[in-house]
Amino acid sequence: MWSDKESKIDFLNFNEIAESIKDLITERELMPISVGVFGDWGAGKSTILELTANALEKEEQEYIQIHFDAWTFQGYDDAKAALLETIAAHLVKAAEGDEKLLAKALDFAKRIDKVRFMGLMAEGAATISGMPTFGAIQSLFGWASDATDDEESTFELSDLQKDTKELGKVSKKTKGIVKAKKRFSPPKEISEFRKSYTSLLKAFDKPVIVYVDNLDRCLPENTISTLEAIRLFLFMPNTAFVVAADPDMIRLAIPHFHKGASARHQTDYLDKLIQIPVHVPKPGVAEVRAYLIMLIAQDRKVPEKEFVRLRERLEESLKFSWKQAQISVDDLLEECELDAVAELREEFKIAEQMALILAESANINGNPRIVKRLLNQIKMRKRTAHRRGMQLDERTITKLVIFERCMGVQATNKLYELIDTESGQPALIAELENNDKELEENVLPDEWKHDQPFLAKWSKLQPKFTGIDLTAAAYLSRQNIPMGAVNSVISGAAQALLEGLIKQKIKGSKASDALLEKTASEEYVSVMDALVDHLRQIEDWQRETPGIYGAWKLAGHDDRCRDIFLAAAKKAPKKRWLSLIIKELEGAK
Repeated sequence: MWSDKESKIDFLNFNEIAESIKDLITERELMPISVGVFGDWGAGKSTILELTANALEKEEQEYIQIHFDAWTFQGYDDAKAALLETIAAHLVKAAEGDEKLLAKALDFAKRIDKVRFMGLMAEGAATISGMPTFGAIQSLFGWASDATDDEESTFELSDLQKDTKELGKVSKKTKGIVKAKKRFSPPKEISEFRKSYTSLLKAFDKPVIVYVDNLDRCLPENTISTLEAIRLFLFMPNTAFVVAADPDMIRLAIPHFHKGASARHQTDYLDKLIQIPVHVPKPGVAEVRAYLIMLIAQDRKVPEKEFVRLRERLEESLKFSWKQAQISVDDLLEECELDAVAELREEFKIAEQMALILAESANINGNPRIVKRLLNQIKMRKRTAHRRGMQLDERTITKLVIFERCMGVQATNKLYELIDTESGQPALIAELENNDKELEENVLPDEWKHDQPFLAKWSKLQPKFTGIDLTAAAYLSRQNIPMGAVNSVISGAAQALLEGLIKQKIKGSKASDALLEKTASEEYVSVMDALVDHLRQIEDWQRETPGIYGAWKLAGHDDRCRDIFLAAAKKAPKKRWLSLIIKELEGAK
Protein backbone atom coordinates (compact mmCIF):
# COMPACT_ATOMS: atom_id res chain seq x y z
CA MET A 1 0.00 0.00 0.00
CA TRP A 2 1.10 3.57 -0.63
CA SER A 3 0.74 6.55 1.72
CA ASP A 4 -1.52 9.40 0.60
CA LYS A 5 0.87 11.96 2.12
CA GLU A 6 3.26 14.16 0.20
CA SER A 7 6.50 12.50 -0.86
CA LYS A 8 10.04 13.61 -0.13
CA ILE A 9 11.22 11.48 -3.05
CA ASP A 10 10.71 12.82 -6.56
CA PHE A 11 8.93 10.33 -8.84
CA LEU A 12 7.61 12.87 -11.37
CA ASN A 13 10.62 15.06 -12.14
CA PHE A 14 9.22 17.76 -9.84
CA ASN A 15 12.77 18.57 -8.73
CA GLU A 16 13.03 20.89 -11.70
CA ILE A 17 10.08 22.94 -10.41
CA ALA A 18 11.43 22.89 -6.85
CA GLU A 19 14.83 24.12 -8.08
CA SER A 20 13.14 26.96 -9.98
CA ILE A 21 11.25 28.04 -6.84
CA LYS A 22 14.46 27.78 -4.82
CA ASP A 23 16.19 30.08 -7.30
CA LEU A 24 13.42 32.65 -6.86
CA ILE A 25 13.33 32.70 -3.08
CA THR A 26 17.12 32.69 -2.66
CA GLU A 27 17.54 35.81 -4.80
CA ARG A 28 17.93 38.54 -2.15
CA GLU A 29 17.07 41.26 -4.66
CA LEU A 30 13.64 39.66 -5.24
CA MET A 31 12.70 39.56 -1.56
CA PRO A 32 10.14 40.04 -0.14
CA ILE A 33 8.37 37.62 -2.45
CA SER A 34 5.25 35.44 -2.55
CA VAL A 35 5.19 32.37 -4.80
CA GLY A 36 2.04 30.38 -5.54
CA VAL A 37 2.36 26.69 -6.35
CA PHE A 38 -0.90 26.22 -8.24
CA GLY A 39 -2.51 22.95 -9.24
CA ASP A 40 -5.59 20.78 -8.90
CA TRP A 41 -6.29 18.60 -5.90
CA GLY A 42 -3.72 15.78 -5.76
CA ALA A 43 -1.47 17.27 -8.46
CA GLY A 44 1.64 17.16 -6.27
CA LYS A 45 1.78 20.65 -4.72
CA SER A 46 2.73 19.39 -1.25
CA THR A 47 5.51 17.25 -2.70
CA ILE A 48 6.92 20.31 -4.50
CA LEU A 49 6.97 22.22 -1.20
CA GLU A 50 8.86 19.35 0.46
CA LEU A 51 11.37 19.17 -2.40
CA THR A 52 11.90 22.95 -2.28
CA ALA A 53 12.59 22.83 1.46
CA ASN A 54 15.05 19.95 0.95
CA ALA A 55 16.83 21.89 -1.80
CA LEU A 56 17.24 24.92 0.51
CA GLU A 57 18.81 22.78 3.23
CA LYS A 58 21.71 22.09 0.86
CA GLU A 59 22.44 25.81 0.38
CA GLU A 60 25.40 27.49 2.12
CA GLN A 61 23.18 30.36 3.26
CA GLU A 62 21.16 29.46 6.36
CA TYR A 63 17.40 29.85 6.20
CA ILE A 64 14.65 29.80 8.79
CA GLN A 65 12.10 27.49 7.18
CA ILE A 66 8.60 27.39 8.63
CA HIS A 67 5.92 24.91 7.54
CA PHE A 68 2.27 25.80 8.18
CA ASP A 69 -0.45 23.22 7.51
CA ALA A 70 -3.66 25.26 7.25
CA TRP A 71 -5.88 22.19 7.60
CA THR A 72 -4.40 21.40 11.04
CA PHE A 73 -5.97 24.62 12.30
CA GLN A 74 -9.34 24.07 10.59
CA GLY A 75 -11.22 24.27 13.90
CA TYR A 76 -9.01 26.99 15.40
CA ASP A 77 -10.82 30.01 16.82
CA ASP A 78 -8.86 32.43 14.66
CA ALA A 79 -7.19 31.11 11.51
CA LYS A 80 -5.24 34.36 11.04
CA ALA A 81 -3.73 34.10 14.50
CA ALA A 82 -2.80 30.45 13.91
CA LEU A 83 -0.38 31.41 11.14
CA LEU A 84 1.00 34.41 13.05
CA GLU A 85 1.58 32.34 16.18
CA THR A 86 3.22 29.53 14.22
CA ILE A 87 5.69 31.99 12.70
CA ALA A 88 6.36 33.60 16.10
CA ALA A 89 6.93 30.23 17.79
CA HIS A 90 9.51 29.21 15.17
CA LEU A 91 11.33 32.54 15.47
CA VAL A 92 11.43 32.35 19.27
CA LYS A 93 12.85 28.82 19.04
CA ALA A 94 15.43 29.92 16.48
CA ALA A 95 16.54 32.72 18.83
CA GLU A 96 17.21 30.44 21.79
CA GLY A 97 20.75 30.74 23.08
CA ASP A 98 21.11 34.44 22.20
CA GLU A 99 19.64 36.74 24.89
CA LYS A 100 19.39 39.88 22.74
CA LEU A 101 17.89 37.98 19.82
CA LEU A 102 15.48 36.15 22.12
CA ALA A 103 14.30 39.46 23.61
CA LYS A 104 13.47 40.75 20.14
CA ALA A 105 11.68 37.51 19.25
CA LEU A 106 9.59 37.63 22.44
CA ASP A 107 8.71 41.27 21.77
CA PHE A 108 7.45 40.27 18.32
CA ALA A 109 5.45 37.37 19.79
CA LYS A 110 3.75 39.71 22.28
CA ARG A 111 2.70 42.06 19.50
CA ILE A 112 0.90 39.17 17.80
CA ASP A 113 -1.40 38.98 20.83
CA LYS A 114 -2.52 42.57 20.19
CA VAL A 115 -3.06 41.95 16.48
CA ARG A 116 -5.04 38.83 17.32
CA PHE A 117 -7.06 40.74 19.90
CA MET A 118 -8.07 43.35 17.34
CA GLY A 119 -9.43 40.66 15.03
CA LEU A 120 -11.30 38.85 17.82
CA MET A 121 -12.70 42.12 19.13
CA ALA A 122 -14.26 42.96 15.78
CA GLU A 123 -15.53 39.40 15.29
CA GLY A 124 -16.98 39.28 18.80
CA ALA A 125 -18.81 42.56 18.35
CA ALA A 126 -20.26 41.39 15.06
CA THR A 127 -21.36 38.08 16.56
CA ILE A 128 -23.28 39.86 19.31
CA SER A 129 -25.02 42.14 16.83
CA GLY A 130 -25.49 39.56 14.09
CA MET A 131 -23.54 41.78 11.71
CA PRO A 132 -20.85 40.55 9.25
CA THR A 133 -17.25 41.02 10.38
CA PHE A 134 -15.62 41.75 7.06
CA GLY A 135 -15.45 45.54 7.22
CA ALA A 136 -13.42 45.94 10.38
CA ILE A 137 -11.27 42.90 9.89
CA GLN A 138 -10.48 43.70 6.28
CA SER A 139 -9.66 47.26 7.30
CA LEU A 140 -7.36 45.85 9.95
CA PHE A 141 -5.45 43.75 7.46
CA GLY A 142 -5.63 46.52 4.88
CA TRP A 143 -3.73 48.74 7.29
CA ALA A 144 -1.19 45.96 7.61
CA SER A 145 -0.25 46.02 3.95
CA ASP A 146 -0.31 49.81 3.67
CA ALA A 147 1.42 50.79 6.92
CA THR A 148 4.86 52.42 6.91
CA ASP A 149 7.49 52.60 9.63
CA ASP A 150 7.05 56.31 10.29
CA GLU A 151 3.29 56.24 10.12
CA GLU A 152 1.40 58.30 12.71
CA SER A 153 -2.30 57.68 12.97
CA THR A 154 -5.26 59.39 14.59
CA PHE A 155 -7.49 56.36 14.05
CA GLU A 156 -9.62 55.84 17.16
CA LEU A 157 -11.10 52.68 18.60
CA SER A 158 -14.59 53.93 17.75
CA ASP A 159 -13.75 53.61 14.05
CA LEU A 160 -14.11 49.88 14.39
CA GLN A 161 -17.84 50.47 14.85
CA LYS A 162 -18.27 50.40 11.07
CA ASP A 163 -19.06 46.72 11.52
CA THR A 164 -21.34 46.97 14.56
CA LYS A 165 -23.18 49.28 16.93
CA GLU A 166 -22.58 46.81 19.72
CA LEU A 167 -18.82 47.27 20.09
CA GLY A 168 -19.33 48.74 23.56
CA LYS A 169 -20.54 45.36 24.83
CA VAL A 170 -17.23 43.84 23.79
CA SER A 171 -15.05 46.71 24.99
CA LYS A 172 -16.40 46.28 28.55
CA LYS A 173 -14.86 42.81 28.58
CA THR A 174 -11.53 44.21 27.41
CA LYS A 175 -11.12 46.75 30.22
CA GLY A 176 -7.44 47.01 31.05
CA ILE A 177 -6.36 46.07 27.53
CA VAL A 178 -7.90 48.99 25.66
CA LYS A 179 -8.08 52.13 27.76
CA ALA A 180 -7.31 55.10 25.58
CA LYS A 181 -6.71 56.21 22.07
CA LYS A 182 -2.99 56.76 22.68
CA ARG A 183 -2.56 53.28 24.12
CA PHE A 184 -4.47 51.47 21.41
CA SER A 185 -4.57 52.69 17.85
CA PRO A 186 -4.96 49.77 15.38
CA PRO A 187 -2.85 51.29 12.57
CA LYS A 188 -0.15 52.17 15.07
CA GLU A 189 -0.18 48.65 16.50
CA ILE A 190 0.20 47.22 12.99
CA SER A 191 3.07 49.63 12.32
CA GLU A 192 4.79 48.57 15.56
CA PHE A 193 4.21 44.93 14.67
CA ARG A 194 5.97 45.42 11.34
CA LYS A 195 8.82 47.38 12.94
CA SER A 196 9.35 44.60 15.48
CA TYR A 197 9.44 41.96 12.75
CA THR A 198 11.84 43.97 10.60
CA SER A 199 14.18 44.54 13.53
CA LEU A 200 14.08 40.84 14.43
CA LEU A 201 14.94 39.69 10.90
CA LYS A 202 17.77 42.21 10.69
CA ALA A 203 19.21 40.75 13.88
CA PHE A 204 18.84 37.18 12.60
CA ASP A 205 20.42 38.07 9.26
CA LYS A 206 18.72 34.99 7.81
CA PRO A 207 15.88 34.89 5.30
CA VAL A 208 12.58 33.48 6.54
CA ILE A 209 10.75 31.09 4.22
CA VAL A 210 7.15 30.22 5.13
CA TYR A 211 5.46 27.29 3.37
CA VAL A 212 1.66 27.33 3.53
CA ASP A 213 -0.02 24.06 2.55
CA ASN A 214 -3.39 22.29 2.43
CA LEU A 215 -5.53 25.36 1.81
CA ASP A 216 -7.52 23.09 -0.56
CA ARG A 217 -8.89 21.16 2.40
CA CYS A 218 -10.05 24.15 4.45
CA LEU A 219 -13.48 25.73 4.64
CA PRO A 220 -13.75 28.96 2.63
CA GLU A 221 -13.56 31.18 5.73
CA ASN A 222 -10.36 29.53 6.94
CA THR A 223 -8.82 29.63 3.48
CA ILE A 224 -9.25 33.38 3.14
CA SER A 225 -8.39 34.05 6.80
CA THR A 226 -5.02 32.36 6.30
CA LEU A 227 -4.36 34.39 3.15
CA GLU A 228 -5.37 37.58 4.98
CA ALA A 229 -2.74 36.84 7.63
CA ILE A 230 -0.10 36.54 4.92
CA ARG A 231 -0.92 40.11 3.91
CA LEU A 232 0.57 41.29 7.22
CA PHE A 233 3.98 40.17 5.97
CA LEU A 234 3.77 41.35 2.38
CA PHE A 235 6.60 43.72 1.47
CA MET A 236 8.45 42.90 4.70
CA PRO A 237 12.21 42.47 4.16
CA ASN A 238 13.95 39.12 3.78
CA THR A 239 10.71 37.11 3.80
CA ALA A 240 9.28 34.66 1.28
CA PHE A 241 5.94 32.87 1.27
CA VAL A 242 5.43 29.74 -0.81
CA VAL A 243 1.71 28.99 -0.93
CA ALA A 244 0.37 25.71 -2.32
CA ALA A 245 -3.22 26.11 -3.49
CA ASP A 246 -5.84 25.26 -6.06
CA PRO A 247 -6.56 28.73 -7.52
CA ASP A 248 -10.12 27.73 -8.38
CA MET A 249 -10.73 26.81 -4.74
CA ILE A 250 -9.51 30.24 -3.60
CA ARG A 251 -11.68 32.05 -6.13
CA LEU A 252 -14.69 30.04 -4.95
CA ALA A 253 -13.87 30.86 -1.32
CA ILE A 254 -13.60 34.63 -1.83
CA PRO A 255 -17.36 35.33 -2.19
CA HIS A 256 -17.95 33.51 1.13
CA PHE A 257 -15.67 36.02 2.82
CA HIS A 258 -16.01 39.15 0.68
CA LYS A 259 -19.71 39.39 -0.05
CA GLY A 260 -20.52 40.56 -3.55
CA ALA A 261 -17.02 39.97 -4.94
CA SER A 262 -17.17 39.82 -8.74
CA ALA A 263 -15.18 37.43 -10.94
CA ARG A 264 -12.71 40.25 -11.64
CA HIS A 265 -12.30 40.96 -7.92
CA GLN A 266 -11.64 37.27 -7.28
CA THR A 267 -8.86 37.25 -9.87
CA ASP A 268 -7.45 40.57 -8.64
CA TYR A 269 -7.35 39.30 -5.05
CA LEU A 270 -5.16 36.37 -6.01
CA ASP A 271 -2.95 38.42 -8.33
CA LYS A 272 -2.24 40.98 -5.60
CA LEU A 273 -1.42 38.33 -3.03
CA ILE A 274 0.72 36.03 -5.20
CA GLN A 275 3.51 37.75 -7.11
CA ILE A 276 4.81 34.73 -9.01
CA PRO A 277 2.48 31.83 -9.87
CA VAL A 278 4.08 28.46 -10.62
CA HIS A 279 1.68 25.96 -12.18
CA VAL A 280 2.15 22.24 -11.56
CA PRO A 281 2.25 20.62 -15.01
CA LYS A 282 -0.22 17.87 -15.85
CA PRO A 283 1.71 14.57 -16.03
CA GLY A 284 1.90 13.09 -19.50
CA VAL A 285 2.19 9.43 -20.46
CA ALA A 286 5.96 9.39 -19.81
CA GLU A 287 5.56 10.91 -16.33
CA VAL A 288 2.72 8.57 -15.36
CA ARG A 289 4.75 5.59 -16.60
CA ALA A 290 7.74 6.64 -14.48
CA TYR A 291 5.50 7.29 -11.49
CA LEU A 292 3.87 3.84 -11.70
CA ILE A 293 7.23 2.12 -12.08
CA MET A 294 8.64 3.84 -9.00
CA LEU A 295 5.53 3.11 -6.93
CA ILE A 296 5.80 -0.57 -7.88
CA ALA A 297 9.51 -0.59 -7.01
CA GLN A 298 8.68 1.02 -3.67
CA ASP A 299 5.97 -1.53 -2.93
CA ARG A 300 8.27 -4.41 -3.90
CA LYS A 301 10.85 -3.02 -1.44
CA VAL A 302 13.63 -2.81 -4.01
CA PRO A 303 16.94 -2.32 -2.12
CA GLU A 304 17.95 1.32 -1.62
CA LYS A 305 20.93 1.26 -3.96
CA GLU A 306 18.94 -0.18 -6.86
CA PHE A 307 15.91 1.95 -6.04
CA VAL A 308 17.98 5.14 -6.35
CA ARG A 309 19.49 3.87 -9.61
CA LEU A 310 16.02 3.24 -11.08
CA ARG A 311 14.84 6.69 -10.03
CA GLU A 312 17.88 8.47 -11.42
CA ARG A 313 17.61 6.64 -14.77
CA LEU A 314 13.94 7.51 -15.09
CA GLU A 315 14.56 11.12 -14.07
CA GLU A 316 17.29 11.46 -16.66
CA SER A 317 15.00 9.94 -19.28
CA LEU A 318 12.20 12.39 -18.42
CA LYS A 319 14.52 15.38 -18.68
CA PHE A 320 15.34 14.55 -22.28
CA SER A 321 11.95 13.19 -23.33
CA TRP A 322 11.57 16.21 -25.62
CA LYS A 323 14.23 14.85 -27.96
CA GLN A 324 14.47 11.10 -27.42
CA ALA A 325 12.36 8.03 -26.65
CA GLN A 326 11.78 6.94 -23.09
CA ILE A 327 14.17 4.42 -21.60
CA SER A 328 12.83 0.88 -22.12
CA VAL A 329 12.00 -1.41 -19.24
CA ASP A 330 14.83 -3.76 -20.23
CA ASP A 331 17.38 -0.93 -20.34
CA LEU A 332 16.06 0.34 -17.02
CA LEU A 333 16.65 -3.02 -15.37
CA GLU A 334 19.98 -3.66 -17.07
CA GLU A 335 22.79 -4.35 -14.60
CA CYS A 336 20.41 -4.09 -11.65
CA GLU A 337 21.29 -6.57 -8.94
CA LEU A 338 17.81 -7.74 -8.00
CA ASP A 339 16.03 -10.94 -7.08
CA ALA A 340 13.06 -11.97 -9.19
CA VAL A 341 13.91 -9.52 -11.99
CA ALA A 342 11.53 -11.33 -14.35
CA GLU A 343 8.56 -10.72 -12.04
CA LEU A 344 9.49 -7.06 -11.60
CA ARG A 345 9.86 -6.69 -15.37
CA GLU A 346 6.35 -8.06 -15.90
CA GLU A 347 4.89 -5.56 -13.41
CA PHE A 348 6.78 -2.71 -15.09
CA LYS A 349 5.40 -3.78 -18.48
CA ILE A 350 1.86 -3.71 -17.06
CA ALA A 351 2.59 -0.20 -15.77
CA GLU A 352 3.53 0.80 -19.32
CA GLN A 353 0.16 -0.38 -20.61
CA MET A 354 -1.70 1.42 -17.84
CA ALA A 355 0.17 4.71 -18.27
CA LEU A 356 -1.47 5.67 -21.54
CA ILE A 357 -5.02 5.20 -20.28
CA LEU A 358 -4.35 6.80 -16.86
CA ALA A 359 -2.72 9.85 -18.45
CA GLU A 360 -5.34 10.42 -21.13
CA SER A 361 -8.58 9.45 -19.37
CA ALA A 362 -10.70 12.53 -18.68
CA ASN A 363 -11.53 11.21 -15.21
CA ILE A 364 -7.91 10.72 -14.13
CA ASN A 365 -5.71 13.02 -16.24
CA GLY A 366 -2.57 11.58 -14.71
CA ASN A 367 -3.40 13.03 -11.27
CA PRO A 368 -0.76 11.47 -8.94
CA ARG A 369 -3.06 11.18 -5.94
CA ILE A 370 -5.82 9.50 -7.94
CA VAL A 371 -3.28 7.11 -9.49
CA LYS A 372 -1.98 6.20 -6.06
CA ARG A 373 -5.49 5.64 -4.70
CA LEU A 374 -6.32 3.41 -7.65
CA LEU A 375 -3.30 1.27 -6.87
CA ASN A 376 -4.34 1.08 -3.23
CA GLN A 377 -7.83 -0.04 -4.31
CA ILE A 378 -6.25 -2.80 -6.39
CA LYS A 379 -4.10 -3.94 -3.46
CA MET A 380 -7.09 -4.02 -1.10
CA ARG A 381 -9.15 -6.10 -3.50
CA LYS A 382 -6.26 -8.46 -4.15
CA ARG A 383 -5.84 -9.11 -0.44
CA THR A 384 -9.58 -9.67 0.02
CA ALA A 385 -9.59 -12.09 -2.92
CA HIS A 386 -6.69 -14.01 -1.37
CA ARG A 387 -8.47 -14.28 2.00
CA ARG A 388 -11.60 -15.63 0.29
CA GLY A 389 -9.70 -18.13 -1.81
CA MET A 390 -10.54 -16.40 -5.09
CA GLN A 391 -8.06 -17.18 -7.84
CA LEU A 392 -8.06 -13.65 -9.26
CA ASP A 393 -5.17 -12.25 -11.24
CA GLU A 394 -4.09 -8.76 -10.10
CA ARG A 395 -4.23 -7.57 -13.70
CA THR A 396 -7.91 -8.56 -13.90
CA ILE A 397 -8.68 -6.51 -10.79
CA THR A 398 -6.64 -3.60 -12.21
CA LYS A 399 -8.57 -3.58 -15.47
CA LEU A 400 -11.92 -3.49 -13.68
CA VAL A 401 -10.82 -0.74 -11.26
CA ILE A 402 -9.72 1.43 -14.20
CA PHE A 403 -13.12 0.91 -15.85
CA GLU A 404 -14.92 2.01 -12.68
CA ARG A 405 -12.92 5.19 -12.30
CA CYS A 406 -12.91 6.25 -15.94
CA MET A 407 -16.46 5.30 -16.98
CA GLY A 408 -18.32 6.22 -13.81
CA VAL A 409 -20.93 4.62 -11.60
CA GLN A 410 -23.75 4.14 -14.10
CA ALA A 411 -21.53 2.53 -16.74
CA THR A 412 -19.97 0.23 -14.13
CA ASN A 413 -23.36 -0.88 -12.86
CA LYS A 414 -24.24 -1.79 -16.43
CA LEU A 415 -21.03 -3.80 -16.83
CA TYR A 416 -21.77 -5.86 -13.73
CA GLU A 417 -25.36 -6.30 -14.84
CA LEU A 418 -24.09 -7.83 -18.11
CA ILE A 419 -21.69 -10.08 -16.18
CA ASP A 420 -24.58 -11.32 -14.01
CA THR A 421 -27.01 -11.96 -16.84
CA GLU A 422 -24.49 -13.65 -19.16
CA SER A 423 -22.88 -16.09 -16.71
CA GLY A 424 -19.75 -14.04 -16.18
CA GLN A 425 -18.81 -13.75 -19.86
CA PRO A 426 -20.53 -10.78 -21.57
CA ALA A 427 -20.56 -11.14 -25.34
CA LEU A 428 -20.16 -7.37 -25.68
CA ILE A 429 -16.77 -7.48 -23.93
CA ALA A 430 -15.55 -10.17 -26.32
CA GLU A 431 -16.82 -8.12 -29.25
CA LEU A 432 -14.91 -5.06 -27.98
CA GLU A 433 -11.69 -6.98 -27.45
CA ASN A 434 -11.73 -8.74 -30.78
CA ASN A 435 -12.70 -5.80 -32.94
CA ASP A 436 -9.99 -3.55 -34.40
CA LYS A 437 -12.51 -0.77 -34.98
CA GLU A 438 -14.82 1.07 -32.61
CA LEU A 439 -18.17 -0.63 -32.33
CA GLU A 440 -21.24 1.01 -33.79
CA GLU A 441 -22.84 3.29 -31.23
CA ASN A 442 -26.18 1.51 -31.40
CA VAL A 443 -24.52 -1.71 -30.18
CA LEU A 444 -23.40 -0.11 -26.93
CA PRO A 445 -25.56 0.38 -23.83
CA ASP A 446 -26.64 3.99 -23.30
CA GLU A 447 -24.49 4.14 -20.17
CA TRP A 448 -21.34 3.45 -22.24
CA LYS A 449 -21.84 5.85 -25.11
CA HIS A 450 -20.29 8.90 -23.42
CA ASP A 451 -16.67 7.72 -23.80
CA GLN A 452 -16.18 5.34 -26.70
CA PRO A 453 -12.48 6.25 -27.20
CA PHE A 454 -11.79 5.06 -23.66
CA LEU A 455 -13.61 1.77 -24.30
CA ALA A 456 -11.41 1.15 -27.35
CA LYS A 457 -8.21 1.67 -25.32
CA TRP A 458 -9.50 -0.22 -22.28
CA SER A 459 -10.45 -3.27 -24.35
CA LYS A 460 -6.80 -3.57 -25.46
CA LEU A 461 -5.49 -3.75 -21.90
CA GLN A 462 -4.21 -7.11 -20.72
CA PRO A 463 -5.53 -9.53 -19.71
CA LYS A 464 -8.18 -10.24 -22.31
CA PHE A 465 -11.55 -10.96 -20.67
CA THR A 466 -12.81 -13.02 -23.62
CA GLY A 467 -13.58 -16.52 -22.40
CA ILE A 468 -12.89 -15.59 -18.75
CA ASP A 469 -15.57 -15.95 -16.07
CA LEU A 470 -15.71 -12.52 -14.39
CA THR A 471 -18.34 -13.47 -11.80
CA ALA A 472 -15.90 -13.55 -8.88
CA ALA A 473 -14.21 -10.29 -9.91
CA ALA A 474 -17.55 -8.49 -10.22
CA TYR A 475 -18.71 -9.86 -6.87
CA LEU A 476 -15.48 -8.71 -5.23
CA SER A 477 -15.84 -5.22 -6.66
CA ARG A 478 -19.42 -4.73 -5.51
CA GLN A 479 -19.19 -6.36 -2.08
CA ASN A 480 -15.90 -5.02 -0.79
CA ILE A 481 -15.41 -1.58 -2.30
CA PRO A 482 -18.44 0.73 -2.38
CA MET A 483 -19.34 1.47 -5.98
CA GLY A 484 -18.04 4.86 -7.02
CA ALA A 485 -15.73 5.20 -3.99
CA VAL A 486 -12.84 6.21 -6.21
CA ASN A 487 -14.97 8.34 -8.48
CA SER A 488 -16.47 10.25 -5.55
CA VAL A 489 -13.22 12.07 -4.80
CA ILE A 490 -13.69 15.41 -6.54
CA SER A 491 -12.23 18.87 -6.15
CA GLY A 492 -13.79 21.76 -4.29
CA ALA A 493 -14.81 23.37 -7.56
CA ALA A 494 -16.66 20.19 -8.62
CA GLN A 495 -18.33 19.93 -5.22
CA ALA A 496 -19.52 23.52 -5.52
CA LEU A 497 -20.84 22.77 -9.02
CA LEU A 498 -22.74 19.70 -7.75
CA GLU A 499 -24.33 21.72 -4.94
CA GLY A 500 -25.24 24.51 -7.34
CA LEU A 501 -26.82 22.19 -9.91
CA ILE A 502 -28.91 20.44 -7.25
CA LYS A 503 -30.23 23.85 -6.15
CA GLN A 504 -30.98 25.07 -9.69
CA LYS A 505 -34.75 25.62 -10.07
CA ILE A 506 -34.99 27.05 -13.59
CA LYS A 507 -33.42 26.23 -16.96
CA GLY A 508 -31.36 29.38 -17.19
CA SER A 509 -28.90 30.02 -14.36
CA LYS A 510 -25.96 32.44 -14.49
CA ALA A 511 -24.71 31.01 -11.19
CA SER A 512 -24.47 27.53 -12.72
CA ASP A 513 -22.74 28.97 -15.80
CA ALA A 514 -20.08 30.50 -13.57
CA LEU A 515 -19.61 27.24 -11.63
CA LEU A 516 -19.27 25.28 -14.88
CA GLU A 517 -16.51 27.61 -16.06
CA LYS A 518 -14.59 27.12 -12.81
CA THR A 519 -14.76 23.31 -12.92
CA ALA A 520 -12.35 21.23 -14.96
CA SER A 521 -14.16 19.39 -17.75
CA GLU A 522 -12.64 16.07 -16.66
CA GLU A 523 -14.78 16.26 -13.50
CA TYR A 524 -18.11 16.78 -15.28
CA VAL A 525 -18.80 13.02 -15.46
CA SER A 526 -18.22 12.63 -11.71
CA VAL A 527 -20.64 15.47 -11.04
CA MET A 528 -23.27 13.99 -13.39
CA ASP A 529 -22.90 10.57 -11.73
CA ALA A 530 -23.58 12.20 -8.36
CA LEU A 531 -26.56 14.09 -9.79
CA VAL A 532 -28.07 10.92 -11.25
CA ASP A 533 -27.52 9.07 -7.95
CA HIS A 534 -29.33 11.94 -6.23
CA LEU A 535 -32.24 11.70 -8.67
CA ARG A 536 -32.46 7.89 -8.37
CA GLN A 537 -33.36 8.33 -4.69
CA ILE A 538 -36.52 10.15 -5.77
CA GLU A 539 -39.30 7.77 -6.81
CA ASP A 540 -41.44 10.20 -8.78
CA TRP A 541 -39.58 12.86 -10.76
CA GLN A 542 -41.35 16.21 -10.99
CA ARG A 543 -40.35 19.42 -12.76
CA GLU A 544 -39.51 20.98 -9.40
CA THR A 545 -37.46 17.99 -8.21
CA PRO A 546 -34.10 19.41 -6.99
CA GLY A 547 -31.41 18.55 -9.49
CA ILE A 548 -33.58 18.07 -12.59
CA TYR A 549 -32.72 21.37 -14.22
CA GLY A 550 -29.14 21.15 -12.97
CA ALA A 551 -28.71 17.77 -14.67
CA TRP A 552 -30.33 19.18 -17.83
CA LYS A 553 -27.88 22.09 -17.72
CA LEU A 554 -24.83 19.85 -17.38
CA ALA A 555 -26.14 17.45 -20.03
CA GLY A 556 -26.43 20.31 -22.48
CA HIS A 557 -22.91 21.44 -21.66
CA ASP A 558 -21.05 18.15 -22.12
CA ASP A 559 -21.71 15.26 -24.53
CA ARG A 560 -20.57 12.58 -22.08
CA CYS A 561 -22.89 13.92 -19.40
CA ARG A 562 -25.74 14.14 -21.91
CA ASP A 563 -25.51 10.40 -22.61
CA ILE A 564 -25.37 9.55 -18.89
CA PHE A 565 -28.41 11.71 -18.13
CA LEU A 566 -30.36 10.37 -21.11
CA ALA A 567 -29.75 6.78 -19.99
CA ALA A 568 -31.17 7.61 -16.54
CA ALA A 569 -34.05 9.76 -17.83
CA LYS A 570 -35.30 7.02 -20.16
CA LYS A 571 -35.65 4.67 -17.21
CA ALA A 572 -37.61 7.20 -15.14
CA PRO A 573 -41.45 7.19 -15.03
CA LYS A 574 -42.92 8.54 -18.27
CA LYS A 575 -43.73 12.25 -18.11
CA ARG A 576 -44.64 14.56 -20.97
CA TRP A 577 -42.29 17.30 -19.78
CA LEU A 578 -39.46 14.76 -19.35
CA SER A 579 -40.07 13.38 -22.85
CA LEU A 580 -39.61 16.90 -24.22
CA ILE A 581 -36.27 17.22 -22.39
CA ILE A 582 -35.14 13.84 -23.76
CA LYS A 583 -36.09 14.84 -27.32
CA GLU A 584 -34.33 18.16 -26.92
CA LEU A 585 -31.09 16.53 -25.73
CA GLU A 586 -31.24 13.80 -28.39
CA GLY A 587 -31.71 16.48 -31.03
CA ALA A 588 -28.53 18.17 -29.85
CA LYS A 589 -26.42 15.13 -30.77
